[in-house]
Amino acid sequence: MCGIVGYIGNKQAVEVLTDGLAKLEYRGYDSAGVAILNDNDIEVRKFKGRLSVLSQDLERNNIHGNVGIGHTRWATHGEPSDINSHPHWNQSCSIAIVHNGIIENYMDIKEDLLQKGYKFTSDTDTEVVCHLLNEYYEGDLVGAVKKTVSKLEGAYALSVMSRDNPDELVAVRMTSPLIIGIGEEENFIASDIPAILKYTKNVYILNDGEMALVKKDGIELMTVNGTPISKEVFTVDWDVEAAEKGGYDHFMIKEIHEQPKAIKETLSPRLKKDKTIKLDDINLTKENIENFNKVYIVACGTAYHAGLLGKVLIEKFVKIPVIVDIASEFRYGNPFIDDKTLIIVVSQSGETIDTFEALRLGKRKGARIMAVTNVVGSSIAREAHDVLYTWAGPEIAVASTKAYTTQMASLALIALDMAVKTDAISQPEYNKAIEEIEQLSSKVAEILEDLDLVKDLALDIYQAEDVFFIGRGVDYDVAREGSLKLKEISYIHSEAIQAGELKHGTLALIEKDTPVIALATQDRLYDKMLSNIKEVKARRAYVIAIAKKGNKEIEKSADKVIYIPDVMDELSPILSVIPLQLLSYYVAKERDCDIDKPRNLAKSVTVE
Repeated sequence: MCGIVGYIGNKQAVEVLTDGLAKLEYRGYDSAGVAILNDNDIEVRKFKGRLSVLSQDLERNNIHGNVGIGHTRWATHGEPSDINSHPHWNQSCSIAIVHNGIIENYMDIKEDLLQKGYKFTSDTDTEVVCHLLNEYYEGDLVGAVKKTVSKLEGAYALSVMSRDNPDELVAVRMTSPLIIGIGEEENFIASDIPAILKYTKNVYILNDGEMALVKKDGIELMTVNGTPISKEVFTVDWDVEAAEKGGYDHFMIKEIHEQPKAIKETLSPRLKKDKTIKLDDINLTKENIENFNKVYIVACGTAYHAGLLGKVLIEKFVKIPVIVDIASEFRYGNPFIDDKTLIIVVSQSGETIDTFEALRLGKRKGARIMAVTNVVGSSIAREAHDVLYTWAGPEIAVASTKAYTTQMASLALIALDMAVKTDAISQPEYNKAIEEIEQLSSKVAEILEDLDLVKDLALDIYQAEDVFFIGRGVDYDVAREGSLKLKEISYIHSEAIQAGELKHGTLALIEKDTPVIALATQDRLYDKMLSNIKEVKARRAYVIAIAKKGNKEIEKSADKVIYIPDVMDELSPILSVIPLQLLSYYVAKERDCDIDKPRNLAKSVTVE
C-alpha cells in the first residue's frame, strides 16, 4: 500500500514531505521520491530502496521550494527501480503526479497515447495518467484532472502538481484512501493521517469520486464532475501509533478489516466486463495446459493452506491431478517433475527460502513455474516463468490474514482460466463460478459488520488449554488455518482434525467443556458434520459451529453458531476463515499477547 504526501505553504516542502513519508513507512514500500516546485521548475528525486536513500541524497543536495508531492511505492506495475518509482512526470517535466492504486485500463490508454507520439520511460500504470493529463491540459489543472479521471478505470488516489499552476495542488480519490490536512497558511494532502499529524489534527476525508483543489490559503472540495461539495472537518484525537494503525489496536485486526478491499483489488483487474479472465501477462495456452499431466502447489504455513483450496479448485474445474506439498519437505521427497509438470509456488513475501529452493528444483527439472506472491520484484517473482500478484498491500502483522484470502482468490482465477481454455468447464458452470467470485468481497464485508458474537465467544474460550477444530473437505483445510492462527498468536495448543477421523483416536482427547470449533459449510457434507458434532457433544464438548445462513438445524447440536453468507462449497474457505481469524485475534487480546509480533516468529522466513 503506497503512501502519498503533498504540501503547499510557507515551510520547506522537502522537510514536510520526508517527515510525512517517514510516518508512512509502516505501510511497507520499496522506493521513495519527491517532486518540488523549485524556481518555476519541478525537480524530482526518487530512488529504489529505503526512504533513507532519498533523505541522504537530499541532505547532500537539497531542493528548496514551498510546494511539493512525495510518495513511497509498493510496486504493482513494474519492478522496484529508480525509473518506476514515483513521482512521474510528463515529457516537458511541467506536470508531476503521485498515485496509489491500480489503473485497470492503463494498457488501452497507453496504446492510444503511443499512437499520438507519447514516449514512456517506466513500466508503470501511473506514467500513463501523467501523459493523459498532459493531453488534456490547457492551462486549467483542475479541468485536466477531471477529464483524465473520467477515462480511468480502477482504484486510485492521485496528487497532481503543475509548473504552470504554482499555487495549486489537486487531489482526487477513487477507492484508495486520501485526506486533506487543514492548516494556517498551509495545507496538506496525505494517504493516511500519521503523515500530517505533526502539523495538523484537522482534516477532510475524501470519499470516492471526490476531488480537492488545495492552495496555501484555501481548499475547494468538489466531485470529479466539478460539483462543489461541503464537508465537516474531522478532528483527529488519536496518538501517532494508533493513527498508523488506522485507529485499530493492532495491525492484525486492521488487516482483517482490509480484506474486502484486498480481495476486490486482486480480483477486479483480472475479471473483465465480458466475464472473461485476463491473468496479467501470464499466457498459458490450451496446448500448454493440455501438456501438463500433473500440478504441484508448493508453499509453507498459511500459504500452504491456501494451496489446499487451489488443489480442490483445479481438480474440480480443470480435471488435472494436483499434489500440494510443504516446501520444506518438497526437495527431499523425490518429487516426480518433468516438462509436463506445472508447479505453482505460493508466498506472501516472495522470499520464503524453502519455497524459493523448491522453485529452483522445479526449474532445473524442466517444469513450468507459476508464482502467486504479494511482492513485486521479489526473488520468487523474478525466478518464476509466470507471476500473479496478490494486490493485498503490505501485511505488517506476522500472522497472515489478507494475504491468505487473496492467495485463495488468485488460485480460483488460475483454476477457472485453465478450465475455460481447455473447455473442461461448461459455460453455465463457469458463469456461476464467476458470479460467486465477484460477490466475495461484499460477502466478506458483510461478515465483518457484526463482531459482537465473536468477541463473546473469545471470552468463553480464552482460558482453555486445548482447542480442537474439525471439518470435512475444504472445511478441514480451513480448520487447519484456523488452528494455526489460534496457536501462533494466542499460544493456546490447538489441533485440526478431519471430522470423520474422530472415532479413530482423537475423540479420546475430547472431554467436558473442551472447546471444539466445527466447520459445517459444505452442503454435500452438512448431515455428516451434524453427526460429528453430536459425537463431540456426547462427550460434553463446548461446540462453536460455523455454517451457512439458513442451515438452522445445526443450532440443535452446537452451543453457538456463527453464520456466513451462502456461497458455493469450493469458495467457502474465503468466507469461513474470517470468523476464525477474528476469534483468534480476540482470544489473543484477552490473553494480553503480543499479537502483531508473536514470540519466536518472523514475517518472512528467509533461512531454512
